[in-house]
Amino acid sequence: MKKTTEHTATDVIADTAAEAITLLHAVSAEQVADAIKIAGCSVTTLEHNGVPHLHSASQGVGFQVLWGNAAAASGQFVDFTLSCPLRVQDGVLPEGLIAEWHRSKRFARIVQHGDLLALEMDVIVVGGVSTAHLNMMVQLWTQMMGQFFVHLRNFAPAAPVAGTPTVGSNQEAVPATAAPQEASAVV
Repeated sequence: MKKTTEHTATDVIADTAAEAITLLHAVSAEQVADAIKIAGCSVTTLEHNGVPHLHSASQGVGFQVLWGNAAAASGQFVDFTLSCPLRVQDGVLPEGLIAEWHRSKRFARIVQHGDLLALEMDVIVVGGVSTAHLNMMVQLWTQMMGQFFVHLRNFAPAAPVAGTPTVGSNQEAVPATAAPQEASAVV
């Protein structure tokens, strides 16, 4: 009995698509800058000590690319962090603002360093990702920034349970306002 191999149109398309996808195992500043542009943001590249620094903005607020681990090839990295640092006005955040974000959102985290608050999202390419994946990660980042600013504007601490004593319970909760580190506008 002789076996024959039949290829359907779907098999041929799948094989062609698989061949067309080239995986990135490391990224350069140019590749990340292109992904930022595809997400609809302008990007500025500055070089410091031979290392490119990418700066951009989304929702009218600046963000930057922080390089992670260097790849074997010069000028290439296997991971990076998208970071949006904000200065907290009056240095005080409402209790629960960060925890509520982390409970309700995925992909991007909030970190606080003194009077700085930063939204950060890691992008990892080690093991190989497609260019489309890289582009979508940057697009996701811009969406997370928008959600973050809405979260800052609309956050109200949970109301205490009746009869539960709270510290400063006679004070009205005021949502945090954060200003971009480089700008003076209030978000």
